[in-house]
Amino acid sequence: MKYGYARVSTKGRELEVQLQALEKEGCEQVYSEKFTGTKADRPRFKELLSLLKDGDTLVVTKLDRLARNTKEGIEVIEGLFNKGVRVHVLNVGLLEDTTMGKFFLQTLLAVAEMERNMIVERTQEGKAIAKQREDFREGRPNKYSKKQVEHALGLLESHSYKEVENMTGISKSTLIRAKRKSS
Repeated sequence: MKYGYARVSTKGRELEVQLQALEKEGCEQVYSEKFTGTKADRPRFKELLSLLKDGDTLVVTKLDRLARNTKEGIEVIEGLFNKGVRVHVLNVGLLEDTTMGKFFLQTLLAVAEMERNMIVERTQEGKAIAKQREDFREGRPNKYSKKQVEHALGLLESHSYKEVENMTGISKSTLIRAKRKSS
C-alpha cells in the first residue's frame, strides 16, 4: 500500500500543497498534522509508522517532513528499510537501502539540518539587533493604538464595558487590562 505523510510546523501554515502532491502521486491513504518538527511526539506520524509493513511505500514531499535532525532521520528511514518499507521523497526520488542510497540520505539530511540551524541563527541574530532598538517590544503588536485605548477608557466614565466594547470594538478584557495598567 502507498501511504502519504504531510506536516506543517505551525497552525498558520497550510497543508494543501503537500496533500495535493501526495494525492497526485497516488497515495491510497494520507496522514497529516500541524505539528512542529522540533517535537519528537508527532501523534499521526507515530500512528502511521506503526501501520507500515513489508512492501508498503511511504511518500513525503520533502525529507525534512520526516525528521528533526540527521540522526533521527537516519533512524526513522533505517527502521522503515528494516521493515521492508520503501521511502519515496517527491523532491528527491526513491531512497534505496544500498550503500550509495544511505550515503545520499545522510548527505541530504545533514544539509537539511544545517539549513534549519542557519534559519534559527539568522532569526536569533535579527532578534538581537531588534532588541537594541529603544522601541523594541517582544510579542504580538498591539491591535489598538494608545490613543484608541485612552479614548475607550474615557468612554467608560459614562458607559458600561459592554457599550464601550460595542462602540469601539475593543474587548472588555482589553479595557480591564488597560484600566489596571493606567492606575
